[in-house]
Amino acid sequence: MKASLFTFCAVAILLQLNTSCINTEREVATSTKDPRSVYVPPSSTGRRVSGATVLNTVRASHAFSDPKTKDNFVLQLRGPRILTSRVHLIVLSAQGDTLRHEVMPARALLAGSTAQDSKMATVRDQEIAILRRMNNFFAEDHFTRPAVPGTAAQPAELDAKAWDSLRADPNAIGFDYPGAAGNDMRLAYSRQLRRAVAISQ
Repeated sequence: MKASLFTFCAVAILLQLNTSCINTEREVATSTKDPRSVYVPPSSTGRRVSGATVLNTVRASHAFSDPKTKDNFVLQLRGPRILTSRVHLIVLSAQGDTLRHEVMPARALLAGSTAQDSKMATVRDQEIAILRRMNNFFAEDHFTRPAVPGTAAQPAELDAKAWDSLRADPNAIGFDYPGAAGNDMRLAYSRQLRRAVAISQ
């Protein structure tokens, strides 16, 4: 009885091993790739690149609308190519509210760079300059407090109420960045008016 039970178990184990070997051989036979080859990810040639394609994103957290909390700053490059893309500057409060969403051409980030001034600069040089400027966009020295010095003159495009609210708040934080027109801009948050204010410098 023990011998027949032992024989039955041995036959069952051999059948199981044989079946798994057959399956493995079938899988290898139907596979077109060598299992020892280096993995190459599938190409993205089928994906369409459009104006909504995100090419690069830079994020930072910094006190802005409230000196006690940090808001989220996002700079996103969207478009088919770096030079023809648009840059989205988005400032979100700690609660997720959009405080500012500004769109400018990517070439605005070339302002004042050697890639813009040099006639010998290649397309690649300009693309690298834009990406570098994006990486340094939220550098600590771009933030200043107070946002508006007491001796500063009111810009013509800014209404008196917004200007007075910024001047009256010594804790208001300003963020300096290049504007779409090639001029320097400063973004500040008026806690009295509960909105972000852009000031041309």
